[in-house]
Amino acid sequence: MNSAALAASLVRRGLDPSEHHAKELLFDQTLARFSQMAASPAPTALAGGEPWAWWVPGRLEVFGTHTDYAGGRTLVCAVPRGFAVIARPRADGTLHVIDARRDQDVLLSASDVERFLQSASAGWRRYVAVVLRRLARNFPGASLGADLAFASDLPRASGMSSSSALMVAVATVLVRAGELEARAEWRENISDKRDEAGYYACIENGLSFGTLSGDAGVGTHGGSEDHAAILTAAPGKMSAFAFVPMRALDTVALPSKWTFVVTPSGVPAQKAGTAREAYNRLSEGTQTLLALWNQENSPAANSIGSALMSGAIALQSAASSVALDRLRALIRVSNVPEWPPAALERRLDHFVREDGRIAEAVDAFRRADTARLGHLSAGSQADAQALLGNQIAETIALPARARALGAFAARSFGAGFGGSVWALVARERAEELARQWTSEAFVAAPGPPLSML
Repeated sequence: MNSAALAASLVRRGLDPSEHHAKELLFDQTLARFSQMAASPAPTALAGGEPWAWWVPGRLEVFGTHTDYAGGRTLVCAVPRGFAVIARPRADGTLHVIDARRDQDVLLSASDVERFLQSASAGWRRYVAVVLRRLARNFPGASLGADLAFASDLPRASGMSSSSALMVAVATVLVRAGELEARAEWRENISDKRDEAGYYACIENGLSFGTLSGDAGVGTHGGSEDHAAILTAAPGKMSAFAFVPMRALDTVALPSKWTFVVTPSGVPAQKAGTAREAYNRLSEGTQTLLALWNQENSPAANSIGSALMSGAIALQSAASSVALDRLRALIRVSNVPEWPPAALERRLDHFVREDGRIAEAVDAFRRADTARLGHLSAGSQADAQALLGNQIAETIALPARARALGAFAARSFGAGFGGSVWALVARERAEELARQWTSEAFVAAPGPPLSML
């Protein structure tokens, strides 16, 4: 196993060839740190065979901000940045994870993970521990031991799903190490990559997935668009999904003459503290809408998304406008602490408008309609600012700056309160726009999903 071969394999799977050298360096760094792990005394490490290698990408949300957890639709793709992962199983049930770039590590077993999470466990190590806790809970008796080294070129806390990608990476290694796919619990609940993505999302948000019972997760009330993109993306294309439950709706190619350019805003979008509270409040708004709907309609299911969909909020049937008008009437006479009617109506308006943009955006990409995509992205940006209130000065200014530099469409993406911005531009102008836009901007042709190399 060598870094050049791993990078070449990734290019064959659809990564833009311009990324080959960067990924070779990333895997070289990961392999070097993993070799140190393998050389150290570890009598409990399983001998024999090559170590495993994976690529785990981050996610670009084209449209669909704060819609997935409420049963809405999104349009997503994988970015050409992510995690290089090298791993091997261990026989002692110990999980040893090393961040090769920062030279940090964590050593855990299922028996001490709860104590670890109750101690000072901020940062990336907490995500590792949450994955181990959930898999041990759902697959009792499984051997969840592995040595794992990773290195990432994905900007952290940037709205490109770095934390979700890390959790998916750890889960993927442990699923293979523990042979969980052969377990009855797995087969009863997970039949394809979409199910696997949905389960990994539930590891993060703490919800149950079928008979696989939930826990506290990481404390955010998010959905599964990140995990859908990470596990099922198509290189050079964008994928439209609906959620709760996850359904693949459409796939559309990015016109060959265009590409995305992405820049972090420079303000981290942390899943902790006040940022987490602000994020969760937007999720709680949809729960409040559901409760109002269920006051007069017997819910057909116990999930937010399916009930909202049964209320036709996603505007997918001719009768949906009737249901939407009825919900607006309920909002006007509601009396919900911390959610006055005006705030609830803004939350509903955003969901309806953003959800409705997905089909329009797919059609616009299919027709290579620059004007329409410019209009859709500007509307999405304005609604995030006015209706969600999740924008900051940087994520407001950067899309305007990109347009001034020649992008025909641009918007911020992710949970908000920081994060990143994408711009669409003619491919021959992409490198120039990236240089002029910010020092952290990079060309982001849609890449391959999670791949075992």
